[in-house]
Amino acid sequence: MDYDDRLDRALEETPDIHQQGERFEVPTPEIRTEGHATVFENFQDVVERLDRDPDHVLQFLQNELGTSARIDESGRARLTGDFSTDRIQAAIDDYLEAFVICPECGLPDTRFETEQGTRVIKCDACGAISPTGE
Repeated sequence: MDYDDRLDRALEETPDIHQQGERFEVPTPEIRTEGHATVFENFQDVVERLDRDPDHVLQFLQNELGTSARIDESGRARLTGDFSTDRIQAAIDDYLEAFVICPECGLPDTRFETEQGTRVIKCDACGAISPTGE
């Protein structure tokens, strides 16, 4: 196998990084009402997919939804008040935009780091460093 054949083979087997939707999908929130609370049943699944600290995500949801919340013993988020799936999905989408998706390359391959005492988002795909806005 010569160089050109190997190059063609490598390109065929390499995933297309511009097809983010196929590679990175966050589960749709599973919501149910329980008295005066909204229970986010698959909160842990969403947090694991985002690869972020559950407390950080919960704090963001509280701020976005203007409510109080806690994580129960089963790992579900319990939000005070009645919230629709669409409203919680919109808040998660805002979290993605603010803390997960790289503003430079648009990929979700980011992580939090602290540089000079400031929390930043570092992209493992392109190397960009962005402020978190916190």
